[in-house]
Amino acid sequence: MSRAVQFSEYGTPGVLRIVDVPPLTAGPGQVRLAVRAAGVNPIDWKILHGFMRQVMPVDFPGGLGSDVAGVVDQVGEGVTAFSVGDEVLGASLTPSYAQSALADPAALVAKPASVPWEVAATLAGSGITAWEVLNKLKISTEETLLVHGAAGGVGTFAVQLAVARGARVIGTASERNHEQLRSFGVEPVIYGKGLVDRVRAISPHGVDAVLDASGRGEIPDSIELAGGPTRVLSLVAFDATDTGIQVHMTEPGAGAPQALGDILALIEAGRLQMPIAGTYPLDEVAAALAVSQSGHLSGKLVVLPA
Repeated sequence: MSRAVQFSEYGTPGVLRIVDVPPLTAGPGQVRLAVRAAGVNPIDWKILHGFMRQVMPVDFPGGLGSDVAGVVDQVGEGVTAFSVGDEVLGASLTPSYAQSALADPAALVAKPASVPWEVAATLAGSGITAWEVLNKLKISTEETLLVHGAAGGVGTFAVQLAVARGARVIGTASERNHEQLRSFGVEPVIYGKGLVDRVRAISPHGVDAVLDASGRGEIPDSIELAGGPTRVLSLVAFDATDTGIQVHMTEPGAGAPQALGDILALIEAGRLQMPIAGTYPLDEVAAALAVSQSGHLSGKLVVLPA
């Protein structure tokens, strides 16, 4: 038996339970992982509350988590990409808030020895999302990108990936996160009323593109600063599609090899950092989700199931 987080009804983190579950078996084209770390993402608590039930219904009892880092301990028929004992990171097929998880090898990459487990577990969801949206926005050298929620999970990746591309990056965040953003090469500004004036004070002609990773209602300001909706993209403002902006949702594991390869290369070169805001044992997953839902994080939260 192994331990896993499960819930049998939608609700607050209080409905979560740690249960013993039968061992998983890797089917054809799958690998089984001994999970060392699992990344916490906002979509996890949204699934728990039932906010995603129309597009991602839960088959109860259900689990949470898709970002994973661990050691391959079983290989299914036909798998040649990985062997037992390999350290990997990516997205799981089964919930990753557990001691064991199944994964598609195509959604995994090898974990470099220099990358800590807790960092490895944060890369698939937020990292791939940031990589994808920068491509979707066609961010290039010498362009100016405005990122809302620049100190959050996706924002932290996005601003560093954009800087690595040679873009100028302006990021909205709480003042307590400004110094960290400056260390990434970002020009920080306070979010909220008067944002357009604050951005124009340092970028008089506005910006070339906007990534909204916060959902604080900045879409009108974003469209104004970008000179139109075409290159404004939101990860959260699904109710603003009628404005002409782009709305993006990443599928777990999508685009993993190239995106994760690029991200890992930057980490190993010292050009990208992922601050860890907190780590939690499996028994404290409810606390991790409560912190995630509260917002205003600087970096990522990670569950350590072992």
